[in-house]
Amino acid sequence: MTRRGRGIVWFRRDLRLSDNGAVRRAVEECAEIVPLFVVDERLWSRSANRAWFLSGCLDDLDQQLATGLVVRHGDAPTVIAELMHEHDADRLYRAEESTPYGRRRDAEVDDVVAGLGGSTIVADHPTVVPIGRVRTANDEPYKVFTPYYRQWAATPAGEPRRRPASIATVPDVKSDPRPDASEPTAFAWRPEPGETAGGAAIDRFLRSLIDHYADGRDVPAADATSRLGAYLKFGCVHPRQILHRLDGSHASHQLLAKQLAWRDFYADVLTAWPDSAWSSWNPALADIELDTGAAADERFEAWCAGRTGYPLVDAGMRQLVAEGFMHNRVRMLVASFLVKDLHLDWTRGARWFLDHLFDGDLASNNHSWQWAAGTGTDAAPYFRVFSPMRQSERFDPDGDYIRTWIPELADVERRYLHEPAAAPDGPSTGYPEPIVDHATERAEALRRFGRVRR
Repeated sequence: MTRRGRGIVWFRRDLRLSDNGAVRRAVEECAEIVPLFVVDERLWSRSANRAWFLSGCLDDLDQQLATGLVVRHGDAPTVIAELMHEHDADRLYRAEESTPYGRRRDAEVDDVVAGLGGSTIVADHPTVVPIGRVRTANDEPYKVFTPYYRQWAATPAGEPRRRPASIATVPDVKSDPRPDASEPTAFAWRPEPGETAGGAAIDRFLRSLIDHYADGRDVPAADATSRLGAYLKFGCVHPRQILHRLDGSHASHQLLAKQLAWRDFYADVLTAWPDSAWSSWNPALADIELDTGAAADERFEAWCAGRTGYPLVDAGMRQLVAEGFMHNRVRMLVASFLVKDLHLDWTRGARWFLDHLFDGDLASNNHSWQWAAGTGTDAAPYFRVFSPMRQSERFDPDGDYIRTWIPELADVERRYLHEPAAAPDGPSTGYPEPIVDHATERAEALRRFGRVRR
């Protein structure tokens, strides 16, 4: 293929050079490229944790490019139009997007590029299977995961591709400084940003942890989960690169593949029903009775601070603030507690998660919250209300996770650790009484759900 002219590679959620379809196509078709990242203040300012991680990812990408990454501030259509004029570029290369905001923005950019006589080449996607490819026999998006997963597993994903041997970039392109992104120095743990670190994280997990994933992934105190979410969120690694290395005959490998499928499924759901980002996917449950007012706000603040009086709930919420991460089993519990014990709007919890999680992905986060709230696709049955004590006794029986995050309970006897209020002298000094009675609120949740269902 003869390379001609100049193209712009617009990086967004694909901050890598290996297995990047947009980069590969641009290098194959263009004599020179402009590697571009547009700083969108509306997205950059959403989460201080993700802003720091994103900044580090851009540093890593910048160091891998011969003339560096071009960073520009402003509205994407305007920035790209300016670059096309400045450097006589006639093609824009990008990946697909699944969020409502991203798809609207991309449509505006495509119109601008076309108006300037250029063309947009959509050459990759952030999912294993292209968004919208897996559909029912009636050519409709799936609403249930299990049949989706069967077809997803039978759809060829393609093999990962190596980074191009050489990438010719346009020299001396003006680049703006990036916004400040303060390092979260107080964090107990944080992911190292960038493609290089993402590849190392995959290697670590597949080398030493994957075989125990099936047995250990529900144990909060165990180092048994991948912690690859942030790398997938920003495209430091592509899910193809993980799936390609899995052994389909091994139970743990199958479970990890299924987690990648859930990620694809929720991206499809959000694309097909964009309003489900912040509204009930199931309109029949949109009118469920919620608690509001000062008392509800106080309970929400106690939940955020990890001061509910339920140890496993509180441990999870404290881990979230301390690490920008929470174990998935505990995520399900704290979500159930917010919507079914405290009777609060699931969107309040979803926003709190997105404020703190390094791996905060709109589709996966918000549709997982809808699963817990009973308002989404594949929702947990309305009558399923997680018991904080039972979950604690089952998945943290010795209290290793609880003692890690709640020092007030470090010396409590094991028999009272999961329900400190039951101890003869009540909870330890400094640890609160339960803010609600679980049995009472479970019955109330069932009443409210039953009323809406009727």
